[in-house]
Amino acid sequence: MILNQKQIKAYKRDGFLLINNLFDQEEIGLLSCSAKQDREIERMSKGRIDTQGSEVRLSLWNHPGDTIYGMFARCHRIVNSMEVLLDGEVYHYHSKMIMKDPKIGGAWEWHQDYGYWYQNGCLQPLLSSVMIAVDPAKRGNGCLQVLRQSHHLGRIDHKQTGDQAGAEMERVKEALKIFDLVYVEMEPGDALFFHCNLLHRSDQNRSPNPRWSMICCYNAARNNPYKESHHPRYTPIKKVPDTAIRTVGIKRFKEHSDLESMETQDGQSKSSMKNSNSHSSA
Repeated sequence: MILNQKQIKAYKRDGFLLINNLFDQEEIGLLSCSAKQDREIERMSKGRIDTQGSEVRLSLWNHPGDTIYGMFARCHRIVNSMEVLLDGEVYHYHSKMIMKDPKIGGAWEWHQDYGYWYQNGCLQPLLSSVMIAVDPAKRGNGCLQVLRQSHHLGRIDHKQTGDQAGAEMERVKEALKIFDLVYVEMEPGDALFFHCNLLHRSDQNRSPNPRWSMICCYNAARNNPYKESHHPRYTPIKKVPDTAIRTVGIKRFKEHSDLESMETQDGQSKSSMKNSNSHSSA
């Protein structure tokens, strides 16, 4: 897949780009089956409490590896698209599985990803993420909400609220007056590319349906962080053909995988930003 000029223009104008059916039902079925039966993802998941006391869970890893998750993060469809959107070579910054459980899955506060990643030594907002819907994402189960074109605001200060860090609400309230609020409803296999300065949030999941999604984050190679942090500095990415997803099939994390390394890194993210939290999400 190669993004066309209309899609590139839309991303740069709006701060996000939704591509339906980027992955077919067989491919997303492999990802769903792998993730929901992966004991390592379950074991290493961390809870994040929202302002109302509900919890949303996530598992995070730095390096894509040779698992089914790595095949998604390294495939041409995603990496080549990111290189177009970020105007040059990119590397894998980290990936995460977001697990909004039925009826109890918590909300994410308004935030920008660069509100956190700025603290990690990334001088420029040359980062982008792609959210891949594993389950249907609807208003009822807490789909992503974005403020169209809000990435043009630049970085906003973030402050700690419970287990999460949110963007300064005075500015968010003003932004809500001038930017369109978009509920990004997605079907399994849909993918949303979004700029690191795009304001986004999600509601609690009060429905009987889960809302799992995988988010792969990328940094421009030329934006190599000037200091060490809990996320990697420039590490060349080994692209794989799109067919690798089917070839690998259900290949999950094993013990002592990179997923486990985040257990000791978690405290580092909090100490690096008392008023923020590197585990940004949606």
